[in-house]
Amino acid sequence: MSFSNLGLSDKVLAAVAATGYTIPTPIQEKAIPHVLARRDVLGIAQTGTGKTAAFVLPMLTLLEKGRARARMPRTLILEPTRELAAQVKENFDKYGAGQKLNVALLIGGVSFGDQDTKLMRGVDVLIATPGRLLDHTERGGLLLTGVELLVIDEADRMLDMGFIPDIERICKLVPFTRQTLFFTATMPPEIRRITETFLHNPEKVEVSKPASTATTVTQSQVSVGREPHEKREMLRQLLRDAKDLKNAIIFCNRKRDVAVVYKSLQKHGFSVGALHGDMDQSARTASLDQFRKGELPLLVASDVAARGLDIPEVSHVFNFDVPHHPDDYVHRIGRTGRAGRLGTAISIVSPADQKSVAAIEKLIGQSIARADVVPVASTEASPAREQQAERATEDRKPRRDSQRTRGGRNKSRKPEGADRKPHAAEKPAQSQAPSIGRAMPPPAREQHAEPGDHSHLPAFLLRPVRARG
Repeated sequence: MSFSNLGLSDKVLAAVAATGYTIPTPIQEKAIPHVLARRDVLGIAQTGTGKTAAFVLPMLTLLEKGRARARMPRTLILEPTRELAAQVKENFDKYGAGQKLNVALLIGGVSFGDQDTKLMRGVDVLIATPGRLLDHTERGGLLLTGVELLVIDEADRMLDMGFIPDIERICKLVPFTRQTLFFTATMPPEIRRITETFLHNPEKVEVSKPASTATTVTQSQVSVGREPHEKREMLRQLLRDAKDLKNAIIFCNRKRDVAVVYKSLQKHGFSVGALHGDMDQSARTASLDQFRKGELPLLVASDVAARGLDIPEVSHVFNFDVPHHPDDYVHRIGRTGRAGRLGTAISIVSPADQKSVAAIEKLIGQSIARADVVPVASTEASPAREQQAERATEDRKPRRDSQRTRGGRNKSRKPEGADRKPHAAEKPAQSQAPSIGRAMPPPAREQHAEPGDHSHLPAFLLRPVRARG
């Protein structure tokens, strides 16, 4: 089936043809006719299957008629992250180039004044993250009573990020008669409850099992020890030994780990960027653009980059940290092997990650192959080893006795026998410097002394003894 059989308008079909696409993906083929028929849709499909175009293309067709009013958007699309929201706007810019539609983006990191100006002009398509959208409604600068179509994208990610209460508030602000499109890759119980509450007799479109992984991705796991530096060494070894590595996303569980791995790879000569939620929006956008353009072959990221980002030619994904939630594993490795291309996903597994790996294998219904990789010689000392080395160095330093005088100054005490001239039979001290970390041994003494020389005797034996009368 081609796009021309789905009921899209001529303008949209021309825009699709200009991009080079001729055959719709399964989720597009099944969802687009229902959207055009003004039905609610519950779409379940693994990441990388074209879900964004499944609602962007029919929305462009529906929006050709009508005009937006000031502060009252006609359609609303909710995304969990700024990057996903910006990506959806890029899709509207690409496919809606021949239409005069006003598309606005409401995300954090951008001034309210600029966003208010766009809202005042009237918005046909409003793409927003939940937090910033509610900020505008509470300030009185945005009315949602004119929304005809609501799209909730990456709903399971909304759940993970704690946006479900915000979603419930937003759904109560839009008209009850709206059309709702709900897209997700997994269906946890909380998401199922939301769909039953806010969707009206939806058409369920499921093109793959929930939480299934693409067959184009080769998955494997590599075991390491407990020390964090062992993971970093293994990551560098995997990057150097990887076959056909064009670019790669390296996922970490925590933002601070992203910074640590990023600095480590930079220190060892890798060209790498970073992406996590605490970065400024300009820095996040710059890193992502450089990675997309191929200027940076490696990107260290938190799960902010795990959902829905359309970078079709990622050859490798490395899980520096095994995700705590099994669903996140599906989304992470979905960044590679997209659009029918082959991809590779490698997880670095420490002993503490075994339970998480077992949960992932249970979710995806298959075991992750173990790869035997012999770690190279350590080039990075662990903090524990560094502390042991410092303590050993301190122990090997020669100690000097000191005594405190009345004036408060420390004077070194002369060693015993320092004023005595060495005997001719005694060996002189060696003039060579000692090895690093070793104290100079004392000069050797001869076993026999000349007659009259009592310097070898202890002092208490030389004291005069009073005879008892």
